Amino acid sequence: MKEAVYRRWLEEQKYAANTIVAQMHRAKRVEDCHGNLDEHYSKDRSASLIDILRYFTEDERRNRPNPSKIPFDGNIRNNLASYRNAVERYRRFRDSIDDGAVIAETQVRYEPEIMVSEEAGQRIGLERDMQAALRISIEQLEPGLVIIDDGAERSVDSGFIDITARDSSGTTVIIELKAGPAGQRAIGQILSYMGDAAAEEESGKIRGILVASDFDAKAKAAARMVPNLSLRRYSVQFMFRDGQA
Repeated sequence: MKEAVYRRWLEEQKYAANTIVAQMHRAKRVEDCHGNLDEHYSKDRSASLIDILRYFTEDERRNRPNPSKIPFDGNIRNNLASYRNAVERYRRFRDSIDDGAVIAETQVRYEPEIMVSEEAGQRIGLERDMQAALRISIEQLEPGLVIIDDGAERSVDSGFIDITARDSSGTTVIIELKAGPAGQRAIGQILSYMGDAAAEEESGKIRGILVASDFDAKAKAAARMVPNLSLRRYSVQFMFRDGQA
């Protein structure tokens, strides 16, 4: 595993320090038990390894044993999901550097004091900045929401869910963020994520929130037919304080 470069990549995705530690630990543990992650990536983009780490609700119902070589206590499905997510995140990192993306040697770090606001007219330039801001103040999106994804995007078959939360009633909430207007395609994307999450959740209780600066007519029409999907417009309000204080 390219530990130093991977850690820097995680930092540039604006993950919290404890999330980075957890992701590095899980990736290293998979590597210790199943072999070098870079070799798995070179072989088949880690597809075979990811398949080993899959454990479905049906497997749990049938009380099937842990299919991996990773020893752990507790719920098999939940544990393997966290290790699979770590491998899929490492694959995402490898995809980015193999595509020629350059990881900057230095990165300006900041913690913006941002409030999600219905009135302000500013737009967030990058989805990862938007995600970092929303993770700081998730209850401004909806009172009672609690983030349950350990500070990192949840991996499902359709891709990576921006934020996974739970509402005050105990329902899992899939949150997809778009930096700019959203169209019909974004509706299809979040519905795919919701379907994947429902297949993994024992209760199957899933709802979604799509956040964007605006929604076109097709997106609004499609969303009207999905009662458990909400559309939320975002804008930002900057708060300033005395720098000498």
